[in-house]
Amino acid sequence: MSGEVPRQTNINVANIQRASSAPARISVIVPHYNDLENLKACIDRLDRQTLPRERFEIVVADNNSACGLDAVRAAVPTARVVPAPIQGAGPARNAAVAAAAGDIFAFIDSDCFADPDWLEQGLSALPTADYIGGRVRTSVLDPSHPSMAEAYEAVFAFNFEKYILQDKFTGTGNLFTTRAVFEKVGEFRAGVSEDVDWCHRANAHGFKLAYAPLAIVSHPARPDWESLAAKCRRIVREHRLLNQEKSFGNLRWIAWSGAILISPMPHALRVMRSATITGWRARWSALVGLTAFRAYRAWNMWRVMLKG
Repeated sequence: MSGEVPRQTNINVANIQRASSAPARISVIVPHYNDLENLKACIDRLDRQTLPRERFEIVVADNNSACGLDAVRAAVPTARVVPAPIQGAGPARNAAVAAAAGDIFAFIDSDCFADPDWLEQGLSALPTADYIGGRVRTSVLDPSHPSMAEAYEAVFAFNFEKYILQDKFTGTGNLFTTRAVFEKVGEFRAGVSEDVDWCHRANAHGFKLAYAPLAIVSHPARPDWESLAAKCRRIVREHRLLNQEKSFGNLRWIAWSGAILISPMPHALRVMRSATITGWRARWSALVGLTAFRAYRAWNMWRVMLKG
């Protein structure tokens, strides 16, 4: 979209701080659905940030959890809990943003656990770009005996450095931006891969994305095949909706599914060299998971295309 939209340079924390003698206020945005234990752990880590607590608020948007809003509020008394009646992670984040008071938004998922200096590191990096993504570590319950799904995700899941530097998007489990940028780009869309879609729209506006490797959160690896397969089905559905909006969508989709089907061959070398798993047992599990997951994903891509 060259020439259509002028680049809006650094609508960011530095500009906000110059406009006021007080430090910029941060709103931490947390969508939640039926996962109280992880939510409590997430909020506990946020409450223990090195950034002074008066500098930020935590807004949890509950997406119709079965336990009800009162139970969510009781579980996380230091956060402000708001309802998000429209189902989906994107609409939940929109509901939290609508209730937020901050000039800066820090997005994290309810099953992600921030390092103690996550907010400080994110704020330090934000003046370099209009929006940034940090690093996501994959945690495994028992690193010496990972399941097939855990071993696969330990090597391949949440590669935010690649997402940001090569693919030009960041996941919403670790995203910082300003209110001004968010309002210019607009809300997250429902049904699609909302983080990919939002970042592509931000890029189209000329906003700059940067990687902040020291702004770190952890995400537990999916423990078993069923949870990994459910992730696959969701990703395929969301990407298919974005794909249909592009020219030659079906041809792109067929080529992509073919690339995914053969990808275990070159990516096997990555398993063997990975420092995130150790021992032959874990590497064999990762190789099996790699082959099974990529084949299952390619099959699902053909299935959703043929079913329309």
